[in-house]
Amino acid sequence: MLRMSDWNTNIIEEFRANEGRVGGPFEGAPMVLVHHRGRKSGKQSVTPMMYLQDEQDPGLVYIFASKAGAPTNPDWYYNLTTAGSGDAEIGTETYPVTVTEVTGADRDRIYAEQARRFPGFAEYEQKTAGIRTIPVLALHRS
Repeated sequence: MLRMSDWNTNIIEEFRANEGRVGGPFEGAPMVLVHHRGRKSGKQSVTPMMYLQDEQDPGLVYIFASKAGAPTNPDWYYNLTTAGSGDAEIGTETYPVTVTEVTGADRDRIYAEQARRFPGFAEYEQKTAGIRTIPVLALHRS
């Protein structure tokens, strides 16, 4: 059985070998590698995820703590919100970002757009209904 860390390692290797593009279930999807430090362990980690580019600000992307519709938030969500910063790797460029959580109507609008573009996100939201609201984080190029 493939562990999540092995799955992520394979995606990261493919991302870096192909200037930020990956195939399989992520074929054609905008992908970012988010670098973050463990809030408890202090260990550096890299997590691949899909993002949504802000339509007005090219230095702003949104990521979604969906955890494929699991009942809990992913660890990286807590690492990023605790630190308030990290690094984003998009294409062949890596740069520092500040991290803020998007809430309320803005969160709902951004999440709805991601779900419209990638229906899997609508499924994740259905799975978490009544359990948790999937957080949306803004990564601002700093």
